[in-house]
Amino acid sequence: MKTLFHALNEDIDAGMLPALAKFWKVILVAPDRETATRALSEIMLDPVKAEVVWDGLKEDQRGALQMLVSVGGKMPMSKFGRLFGEIRPMGTAQIEREKPLENPQSVSEALYYRGLIAQLFEISDTGPRVMVYIPSDLAAALPLRKTSYSNLEPEMSAAGAAPLEPIPLVEALEDVTGIRAADTSIVDDLTTLLAYVQIETPIVTDDRLNADDWARLKSFLLRPEEDRLTFVFKLALSSSLLEFQNGRAYPNRAGARRWLEQKRSEQVRLLAEAWRESALVRDLWHVPGLYPEPGGELDEYDAAAVRANALDLMGELLPASDWWSLESFIQAVKETDADFQRPGDYESWYIRNEAGDFLTGFESWEAVEGALLEHYILGPLHWLGLVDHADEAARLTAYGRGYLKQSAWPAPPDPDDKISMKDDGTLLVSRKIARVDRFQVARFTTWGAAGDPYQYRLDGTGIQQAAEQGITLAHITSFLGRAMGDTPLPPAVKRLFDQWERGPSATVTLENVTVLRTTAPETLDRIYETPTLRRYLGARLGPMAVLVRPGQQDGLRAALVDAGIAIEALE
Repeated sequence: MKTLFHALNEDIDAGMLPALAKFWKVILVAPDRETATRALSEIMLDPVKAEVVWDGLKEDQRGALQMLVSVGGKMPMSKFGRLFGEIRPMGTAQIEREKPLENPQSVSEALYYRGLIAQLFEISDTGPRVMVYIPSDLAAALPLRKTSYSNLEPEMSAAGAAPLEPIPLVEALEDVTGIRAADTSIVDDLTTLLAYVQIETPIVTDDRLNADDWARLKSFLLRPEEDRLTFVFKLALSSSLLEFQNGRAYPNRAGARRWLEQKRSEQVRLLAEAWRESALVRDLWHVPGLYPEPGGELDEYDAAAVRANALDLMGELLPASDWWSLESFIQAVKETDADFQRPGDYESWYIRNEAGDFLTGFESWEAVEGALLEHYILGPLHWLGLVDHADEAARLTAYGRGYLKQSAWPAPPDPDDKISMKDDGTLLVSRKIARVDRFQVARFTTWGAAGDPYQYRLDGTGIQQAAEQGITLAHITSFLGRAMGDTPLPPAVKRLFDQWERGPSATVTLENVTVLRTTAPETLDRIYETPTLRRYLGARLGPMAVLVRPGQQDGLRAALVDAGIAIEALE
């Protein structure tokens, strides 16, 4: 903390020095500011004179100084101002006219124009902010433990005054209803997403899957919620599990494999840490009912810094193992560090609510900061398996306590299990199976129901899908032998493999199909890259021909017209 000399010489307007000298009864005859402030600081640090000034303060003014010292001697001016009032900046002439010493408009102003506190600019994680502080040597000179009720007060510690306003802790709840336990299904759904992207290489717009891919994928997710999938997708990008090439998503082969091979507890930890540091996951833009608008300081929004501030507060305020009220936690943050997201400026951001009204001023804190804190708890922290929910309440899980550094990160062993197969070739893959093994199963099968166990059908379509990814029948056989142990393959599966080994001549079909032909390869490429058109198409037959899915001719015709592509139908 700065000394009084540095505060007077650097952080207090020179126009205040005559008024301070008059108040502290110092005659300033020095030719320069540095010499004058040194003389003034020597008088102000005299314990006898400091005690006289202390005794002349009102009780609320003493309390403000005691509180400031109790929190380390420094606090954001935005918070100090909310507690003790604002400070009007004045030069020499205005001080003479307004007389803030005799007629202060706030506790803060009374202390400031006596030289007992000063202000400085500080760069925080969320941007520049004004801090109010008491110089360290002045705090030592003031009789901070002395009050007008000292004969009634318990003795305070030698380290300084007891806080008048202790940091609020969130009280534990005894009874809650509607418990919704967190789980680690995010690991399973991310595995499914990685497998889907591996097979489909979907087009991605604004870091989101398009509607067609979402509609196809959601039936294979344990928790098919679109906002959660968006979070998982961005988390995969932040974790270097996915990457973009030419507008399409692909698994990052090295990163995805490393993550898939980890134990479940480590996979959860890696995802949670990726969220902590992610700039791509901009939580404020996903809070229900909030609509941030581009422009101004919001364009410089640092989601990771805001998130880190909030998580630090959670670690300090939340009970380790009990249920607690969401509302009480939000209020505790407001009292402890309301400016965790923005450095005291509540006017420059443009955020609308559902009704279209702008949420400005500190009076909108609950609607913005409070809503963001609630979103953290009801959304990402719950999705990551870190927080259990109940009606208007929450509780940290063992993973949550480890994440907030309240305890060690849990590392339970993964249970042993094997993949099993029904007689018809349906593979049953439980959640206990290593994620890397389920990822591989998904690449050479037709997907069935999601759940515990997952169901995958081993058939010709799946084997063809595998071949397109460079996976041979020998690879599949070797994998099944390892994953299923000594369990023999059912006869139907053996016949399927035998037929596939004999090649295309083993089985033939005659079908009436509709073929879409284009006059140039670029036209078919454009159609394939347009999700609203690609949904109607089947296998590609060459650079300018593709099968149309059965029964989709009319829909494709209308979609092509909407896309401005001329159609010539052959009878």
